[in-house]
Amino acid sequence: MNLKIMLRFIFLVLISLFIGTSTVLSAPKSDLWARWQTHNAENNEVVDHSTWNIFLKKYLVTNPQNVENSTTSGINLLRYAAVSKEARELLNSYLKTLEGTFISSFSRPQQRAFWINLYNASTVNLILEHYPLESITKISFGFFSFGPWDEELLSVEGEELSLNDIEHRILRPIWQDPRIHYALNCASLGCPNLLPQAFTELNTESLLEQGARDYINHPRGVNIQGKNLILSKIYEWYQADFGGNEEGLLLHLKQYSKNNLLRSLHADDLEIEYQYNWLLNAAK
Repeated sequence: MNLKIMLRFIFLVLISLFIGTSTVLSAPKSDLWARWQTHNAENNEVVDHSTWNIFLKKYLVTNPQNVENSTTSGINLLRYAAVSKEARELLNSYLKTLEGTFISSFSRPQQRAFWINLYNASTVNLILEHYPLESITKISFGFFSFGPWDEELLSVEGEELSLNDIEHRILRPIWQDPRIHYALNCASLGCPNLLPQAFTELNTESLLEQGARDYINHPRGVNIQGKNLILSKIYEWYQADFGGNEEGLLLHLKQYSKNNLLRSLHADDLEIEYQYNWLLNAAK
């Protein structure tokens, strides 16, 4: 291969890499998959999430201690390295049970909890399948793909589903609730916490409220340094869900902000920046 051809090859590879990773800068839009609108408000059946509860209770470390300064981090961590073979088998069995559930026949509240738990449990299972690793973004099913979110990892009612399908084609468009973003965990330090209990019809509302308060009042969600308002990139990627513009986003943040943060958000001329930490939410 002569020099000219080699340089052209390198140029094309760099362009492809740019195109592949640029999808991170513009997250998928909410795009309803109409097939999942079906529900039965009169169905009183309950999906059993007790196995997921047991797993979380055993392996999730809530508000872990920072040994260096004796404070708590406010970020829940998972003990991936400690998960036993038996626990992995139970987690896989739970996921298979969810995949075998005819969820279209359930009520809307049951469906919402089902899809949230399926997303979170599938993400944890995916990490376990590839552990050890430093970030979920290192899991790739294509040479130019960024992370595993577009891969069809699941099958429900005969439909192949990706994590992006669950988030952007089911949860976001059907419920149209920005708090959904505080319920889904992407196994990263920058993400809202994986909560220590499964979502259910009875607790979903309170857990969504808790997730919003906890994330917004933690520096990885909202952090003010002088005139700089440093926000999680979640608010940049999904601004459409948080009021559609920065003014609407600020109204959302103020709704859940406490004390000093709330007062700071009323300051004039705040300069907004966005950041995100993709490192794995693994307990040491």
